[in-house]
Amino acid sequence: MNRWQPQDRYFKRAKKEGFPARSVYKLEEIDRRVRLFRPGQRVLDLGCHPGSWLQYCARAVGHRGLVVGVDLRPMALELPSHVQVLQADVFGLQPADLQHLSSTFDVVLSDLAPATTGIRAADSARSSLLFERALELAGKLLVPGGSFLGKIFQGTDFDSMVKEMKRMFRRVRGMKPRATRKESKEIYLLGMEKRAGWALSAPSGDLPTAPA
Repeated sequence: MNRWQPQDRYFKRAKKEGFPARSVYKLEEIDRRVRLFRPGQRVLDLGCHPGSWLQYCARAVGHRGLVVGVDLRPMALELPSHVQVLQADVFGLQPADLQHLSSTFDVVLSDLAPATTGIRAADSARSSLLFERALELAGKLLVPGGSFLGKIFQGTDFDSMVKEMKRMFRRVRGMKPRATRKESKEIYLLGMEKRAGWALSAPSGDLPTAPA
């Protein structure tokens, strides 16, 4: 996630309501619009630092659910017992690393973003790599009918990522929540109703192939 936090109304609201980042209101709006979460679900949050999405998901799924966060950076935030955090690189993360928590998930989230350089083409390419990796993990870990929400910078690879999403999910849409900064090129791609024919154990580095 981008470290720069503009002190706008979302920033101030987050501080007032006990969230470490304004990005929680992006997820809140998306959830409100599509009803992404339900009590008892298992949620995987990739790029979870500093923890706002973990806090929101923990409330949404309740104590009978499970929320697992993954990030390179350690988590200092105090979280409820049904939230577990792994310090790991998503490019090295394998489904086996999560087996002790859950073998499958109902929702996979990715707020992964590269360290930006200011060079739009380079930043977009790095964002696409992170998005593709998150989508690969979603293909392996999501239950049939599950949902994936991932952040991506709009660029030359954007259309190909949308195409892959449409192969994996019955419903795909792009969303740009109001809390997104106006100058930002980020957009969230949402896939719902994962197709049952997609294998959960595709070889690492390869996106699964859609059934005929």
